Amino acid sequence: MQLTRREFARLSAMAALSRALPLRAQTAGGSEERKLRWCIVALGRISMGQFMPGLKLSKTGRITALVSGHRQKAEQQAALYDVPSSAIYGYENFDEIRHNKEIDAVYIALPNSMHAEYTIRAAKAGKHVLCEKPMATTLADCSAMIEACRRANVKLMIAYRCQYHPSHLKAIELIRTGAVGQVQAIESAFGFDIRPGEWRLNKKMAGGGPLVDVGIYSLNASRYLTGENPADIKAYASVIDHDGRFTELEENDGWTMRFPSGIVASCSTTYGGLMDGYFRVFASKGWIHMDGFSYDGMHLTAQLASGEKIDRPDPVRAPGQFTLEADYFADCVWNDREPKTDGEEGLRDMTAISRIYESAGLRLGV
Repeated sequence: MQLTRREFARLSAMAALSRALPLRAQTAGGSEERKLRWCIVALGRISMGQFMPGLKLSKTGRITALVSGHRQKAEQQAALYDVPSSAIYGYENFDEIRHNKEIDAVYIALPNSMHAEYTIRAAKAGKHVLCEKPMATTLADCSAMIEACRRANVKLMIAYRCQYHPSHLKAIELIRTGAVGQVQAIESAFGFDIRPGEWRLNKKMAGGGPLVDVGIYSLNASRYLTGENPADIKAYASVIDHDGRFTELEENDGWTMRFPSGIVASCSTTYGGLMDGYFRVFASKGWIHMDGFSYDGMHLTAQLASGEKIDRPDPVRAPGQFTLEADYFADCVWNDREPKTDGEEGLRDMTAISRIYESAGLRLGV
């Protein structure tokens, strides 16, 4: 998964421009610029708390339709975003979005097991798709999503927002330019203490435990930092707290990866404790540390081979992180470019997750 200099330059320029422009960019004649028109599928924490506010800040997008199983909640959100009542859909009539010419793309924030079904249905309706991660709960579903979007000639992007964040792009740049020398090893972790009753504790809905939810950040970071896919994987899983939460899923995952270059990565994730997300890159002439994968802020520090030290507080906090993601997707749609985090990228992560589970004696999906 090599990030080319041209792609890196385009992403960096978009991130810088997004921060420099006013929230609503204007054309020379004073009229509002073209907008990608979004249908939000599922009104949960990430959509209402992050992505939708991010779109409100966007210069490229606006919300024109909602899909929810709770009409009252949808009406409340529609009022906030000027969505007509006629553009509120339930899951039973979701396919009717094909007739709504005011929808260009859908954002899917459903439970993991529903990603494939609604991505495929959206593609058949002729709508571009931005789907939250993990991509799906089986490799077969991932492949079906890719094929459906290919057949319908619509874009499919998986919502790896960190890959569009300026601090993560800077970390990649430092590695690719040799500013820290040759990378030798990577450490990464991310987890939290999950509340009882969360749908994420249901194996059928989630597909897996903390690995597919927050461990995927460490996996994906290891892959985009190295620009490689793991050659060898060894993993362990465990349950420590026998308090009724982990009857279907593991509580902890730990795994190591060796990449074709020889770089080794050690990662861990949990649903049983406080594990602030981070990655740390150890190189021959320096190091890089990213404190945080979270919405609340990331902090990049580094020691370079030149002797220079970098101490970079987060330039883009949520919901601005989601604004960058949405603006990048709009650029791909309008310029007919394949997203950097397309369906194939999602499938690569899910393939690695399947291998991690296999090594730990578990299985992805039901």
